[in-house]
Amino acid sequence: MNRKRILIGRKDIADFPELGLNEIEVKVDSGAYTSSFHCASINKHMEGEQEVIRCIFLDPDHPQYHEKEFCFDHFNIRKVKSSNGIVEERFSIFTKIEIFDETFTVELTLTERADMKHPVLLGRKFTSKKFLIDTSRKNLSFNKKIIQVEI
Repeated sequence: MNRKRILIGRKDIADFPELGLNEIEVKVDSGAYTSSFHCASINKHMEGEQEVIRCIFLDPDHPQYHEKEFCFDHFNIRKVKSSNGIVEERFSIFTKIEIFDETFTVELTLTERADMKHPVLLGRKFTSKKFLIDTSRKNLSFNKKIIQVEI
């Protein structure tokens, strides 16, 4: 059974249309199961009888930081094991990502990590069955080099 996958490099640029964020750097991380988005502030609270999370994407040092607060009433809580083996609970949301001129749904855990070099990590849960990773390449989507590989 042949399936076509898109060749993606270790880094790229993607848009998040539902969040109004364009040309955001993403790092493809085959060692991570979940995908994550760096936020400056993440808070859960009650609005009436509805539990919501509010966050600000990116951080004040990012050139596209705009202090716009996002509110999500549909979210999950995920246990995520970091590369150093520590398990933490994170909120996750579903949103759209545009990459390689296609729109996909992606689940993103929200994390406050000032030391994050790239604001978005794309993990195996998102990349498997869609992409084949070539760590020697980068910015294939941003440069519009779509290479499909049959496996």
